[in-house]
Amino acid sequence: MTPPTARVHVPAGLRGYLLLAGLSLFWGISWPIMKVALSEIPPWNFRMISLSLGGVGVLAMARFGGHSLSVPRAQMGPLVLVALLNVTGWHLGSAHGLSLLMAGRAVIIGFTMPLWAALLSAVILKEPLTPRKNIGLLLGLTGLGILIYPDFGRLEAAPLGVLFMLGAGVSWAAGTVMLKRFTWSVPVIVLTGWQLALGSLPVVAGALLFEPAIDPGALSLQVVLAMVYVVAFPMWFCHWAWYSVVDIFPASIAAIGTLCIPVIGVISSILVLDEAMGLTEWSALVLVVISLTVVMMGQRIKKKTDGES
Repeated sequence: MTPPTARVHVPAGLRGYLLLAGLSLFWGISWPIMKVALSEIPPWNFRMISLSLGGVGVLAMARFGGHSLSVPRAQMGPLVLVALLNVTGWHLGSAHGLSLLMAGRAVIIGFTMPLWAALLSAVILKEPLTPRKNIGLLLGLTGLGILIYPDFGRLEAAPLGVLFMLGAGVSWAAGTVMLKRFTWSVPVIVLTGWQLALGSLPVVAGALLFEPAIDPGALSLQVVLAMVYVVAFPMWFCHWAWYSVVDIFPASIAAIGTLCIPVIGVISSILVLDEAMGLTEWSALVLVVISLTVVMMGQRIKKKTDGES
């Protein structure tokens, strides 16, 4: 008789680091790919398609995985709030900002999110701004500043794009902090699916009101493949991975961990869109890697049971 296969236990801390690495890679690469999609699909329609398919897909995965999709009535209000902040605000702001800015620069501005998350966590969650966090934030944001400073004149010429991206970053930061503020009894994958589904509703309404319907037959193969990537990786995998990371790490630490994403976004934009790269980008990369090392090393990780993931 064959003995039952033992389930491999992955410590919460290691699992969190692996998820951060995966979502950083796939989210970073998604920025030039989204820019390709936005070349033929306007922002409201782009987000309507990606968010609605994302929500349905994640909820389907949760159901096929044996999870109930029900949410206690007392948690519906907080769920709507975090969905509006994490999904509606972030995705609408970033889509409009990305349509107006270079992909590499747009991702840098959007990922000032860790700064706002750390500050909001200190106020709302009473998470202390320790010297380690402060040093990590300073190094990481210095890296972002080095990247953005040479193109400040270009950004000044497109202030609406900058405002969209900054607003998106603040909205995502607030949603991340509020996600930690409330207690949830539903699994992370169910919470992720409902956030995408509920957050997509205002986007669907906006697409119907503000933009004409797109003709799928008129889209190029390149744009269709870009949309497939956006739905499969940023929408399905990365959202599930992000909320899992937030469930494992303190909100400010999870947010600072995303500082890799703009660096990957810049490098992938160079490869995909031929955006220029020089000493400033490499200097920023070094600073961001150092900042992640300073912040992430030696953190105490909250233990999670297998049933909660």
